[in-house]
Amino acid sequence: MKNIFLAGAIAVFGFSTAQINKGTVYLSGQISYAHEKDNNVNSRKNTVIIMPTAGFFVAPNLAVGAGVGYVNTKFTKDETINGEAGVFRFNNINEQSAFRIAPFVRKYWTLSEKLFFFAQLEVPIEFGREEFEAHSSFVGNFGNYAFNDNSGKTKFTTVGVNIKPGLDYFLNENWSVEATLGEFGYNNYKVNDTDYSKDTYNFGVNLASVGIGIKYVFAK
Repeated sequence: MKNIFLAGAIAVFGFSTAQINKGTVYLSGQISYAHEKDNNVNSRKNTVIIMPTAGFFVAPNLAVGAGVGYVNTKFTKDETINGEAGVFRFNNINEQSAFRIAPFVRKYWTLSEKLFFFAQLEVPIEFGREEFEAHSSFVGNFGNYAFNDNSGKTKFTTVGVNIKPGLDYFLNENWSVEATLGEFGYNNYKVNDTDYSKDTYNFGVNLASVGIGIKYVFAK
């Protein structure tokens, strides 16, 4: 009876000793394209992210690494107003492109032989450029017209501190699927050579922004 009890305990609790070994390396990343269109205000937003990531386990269940990549966001809005004197047309284009580096530390906790919970501390840094164009025109009912064009460029830097909780499930020795359950933290956006800056705080886990990814693991 004692041996049966011991075998049952191992079957139930034995998985808790599973760990990811020191020296293990993994590769993952993000390649995404998002398109948003608001027909109410005739606006469009396109976002492209290319972000390969590598991690190295410096201790059992503890990894350090970094993601390095490119982010581009383009926003366009067109508006037409029919006035009593004529027709006004407006076109605004705003585009941001940035080089991003995001070093991180990730701690794993074993839930079973293949399932792990993790918390990742990340410090994303972006060096980017923002370009904008504003075009307007007026065509009057009596043939009169006017045009106005504006454009400009700025450079910006963003620095953040984020925490991402998530789950990691190992399909086999070399492949795993992970889900990040949102993120919360702090981000500072600053336009270079100006006094303009903006702070953003996010202290709630947004379950609507769950991300799914695949990792290749060089098992140790």
